[in-house]
Amino acid sequence: MMILGLVRGMQPVHGYDVRRELLSWNADEWANVAPGSIYHALKKLAEEGMLAEVATERVGTRPARTTYRTTAKGDAEFEELLRQYWWELDQPVDPFLSAMGFLRSLPRDEGAAALHNRARMLRTAVERLRASLDSDWMRTSKPVHVAWMLERSIALMEAEIPWCERVAALVESGVPYFPDTMQPWRRDEQ
Repeated sequence: MMILGLVRGMQPVHGYDVRRELLSWNADEWANVAPGSIYHALKKLAEEGMLAEVATERVGTRPARTTYRTTAKGDAEFEELLRQYWWELDQPVDPFLSAMGFLRSLPRDEGAAALHNRARMLRTAVERLRASLDSDWMRTSKPVHVAWMLERSIALMEAEIPWCERVAALVESGVPYFPDTMQPWRRDEQ
């Protein structure tokens, strides 16, 4: 959706400009868009008939650049995905939740330390995002929705920080991982 949307909004556009725009949004961090995969995605979207190659040109010794535009099929796909992502709730996959399911496999002091460390890393990330929000770069060169997306990320991180600290304290206090009525997988993991 992001690549279709950017091509649609910037067309005709080179892959380099799509890549540069996505990186300026830090999409590699929050949207799982690897910079190296953008050119592959553009080619695949063109193969699927969602993008059309307008021209390919070479300037000097630089690699050839292909210019793209969306097709009617690509416009329809973008609009369908856009509405789907706006109106449906889809929880992202977070590997931390998988690790949390095996908290009992770590020594208690390590589990608590990891949770405290996660809270510290979240605080650092919040500070970094706040600095971005307060920068001239944000105010003068980014659309307002980019700031709103950073604000959302900050709100989610700030909600998780006290949860990490609270659960770390529970782990440190020795709260049992299993209720008395439940049989743990192994007896030594209580």
